[in-house]
Amino acid sequence: MSRTTVSSSVPAPALPDEEQRLRELGYQPVLARRMGGFGNFAISFSVISILSGCMTLYGFGLGTGGPAVMMWGWAGVGLMVLFVGLALAEVTSAYPTSGALYYMADRLGGRRWGWYTGWLNLLGLLGAIAGIDYGAALFSGALLSMHTDFTPTAGSTFVIFLCILLLHALLNLFNVRLVSLFNSISVWWHLGGVAVIVGVLAIVPDQHQSPSFVFGEFVNDTGWSSPMYVAMIGLLLAQYTFSGYDASAHLSEETSNASVTAARGIVRAIWVSWIAGFVLLAGLTFAIQDYVGTQESATGVPPAQIFIDGLGTSGATALMLIVIVAQLFCGNAETAAASRMVFAFSRDNALPGSKLWRKVSPKTQTPVPAVWLSVGLAAVIALPSLYSKTAYGAVTAINVIGITPAYAIPVLLRLRAGDRFQPGPWNLGRWSKPVGWIAVVWVGFVTVLFCLPQASPVNVESMNYASIALAVVLILATVWWFVARRSYSTPSAYGTDKEQAEIAEDIV
Repeated sequence: MSRTTVSSSVPAPALPDEEQRLRELGYQPVLARRMGGFGNFAISFSVISILSGCMTLYGFGLGTGGPAVMMWGWAGVGLMVLFVGLALAEVTSAYPTSGALYYMADRLGGRRWGWYTGWLNLLGLLGAIAGIDYGAALFSGALLSMHTDFTPTAGSTFVIFLCILLLHALLNLFNVRLVSLFNSISVWWHLGGVAVIVGVLAIVPDQHQSPSFVFGEFVNDTGWSSPMYVAMIGLLLAQYTFSGYDASAHLSEETSNASVTAARGIVRAIWVSWIAGFVLLAGLTFAIQDYVGTQESATGVPPAQIFIDGLGTSGATALMLIVIVAQLFCGNAETAAASRMVFAFSRDNALPGSKLWRKVSPKTQTPVPAVWLSVGLAAVIALPSLYSKTAYGAVTAINVIGITPAYAIPVLLRLRAGDRFQPGPWNLGRWSKPVGWIAVVWVGFVTVLFCLPQASPVNVESMNYASIALAVVLILATVWWFVARRSYSTPSAYGTDKEQAEIAEDIV
């Protein structure tokens, strides 16, 4: 029976017993709770990864609005995303489970809301793995081309991409403490990396662009005649980078005091990234020596050309290594988050083959099959890059239009629930409704925006495949709903003999 009212159990105390709280929400704890508050913040910060999103889409930004849209777009989008993060953090505090967004939607709106939220969330997470790791492959290929006769092609880049996916799969088969350790290192690597990159680019190059250029230069290479349309499309750089912060929620069953620390992790990851990303984009743009030459770089990666022009090959190599390592940290964190989503969704019988994907290793207490499925589907999402020059922009848009609506649905349902929603220990108080409505309106805007064509004329090579990916997932989710709707459910309370037996079977 579909639930149309909030069916939360007892109000969460200020410092809840997280294992007991999880049982109250319907799940028997099977994942190891070995991650602290900093580790939880670190995974979202690592997934946002300004050294991944800003760098890999920097070339996209140079042609879709140029410096003005990149800089002011980052400032504006960051503010809007902070509203989304605050609203989502409040709901996360009330429902700290690995299922995160879809579980929240299910509890607040009913089974179908949870079902479609889960499928959208899964699409976004898988698109994020594809986008992050393919970006790392692009930068790795560029680095190789700087020192060898290697010429980056679509095929060779895809092979590097598959190798990176394999690396991240293997790393995520170990204990979650290893993932947490990498994420903690990642925070300082990102912050230190930004400081080094911006500092070197500010000191070493002989000349720099003027502030009027960095904050006022508008460039349109899209083929579209409307500056407003181009500026809106250019927001993809910032919106794509500012995604993945739901990782803190997905790792909540492995985090101590998750009702508080997972919520804080989301918000902190956003505002720290907001500040550091603005500094990074400014440092890169001030250091541009030749705008057209940067866009048409033989490396295929415009930031690499900025490094080469300003620092020479040796200096550029050092900075490229900083960026690539950061991107590898980011992809590893996203693989962890996506695999937990696959595990949780399968635990509630929402995916084909759920009984396999929800299995947990008794040695490491990690969802091993879910890890392999996550990287496998990410590889499939990136396949269009073999024949489409604009495919990478579409992959990043897939991430945005999949995961961003999934952020807003629980917030919208929480607003609809009104006083029936029982907040957790971390909440917005009287600011909950205004912050929530701003978040919902913004998400609706960007979801439509990033389904639109990014280049003109629109043809097979330039079309935005994100809208097709969204349609495919929604169709698949609808078809599978009629197959699995009787078996799919999120439990209202854990404790029956049957449930205990099923959980025990999954730990193999």
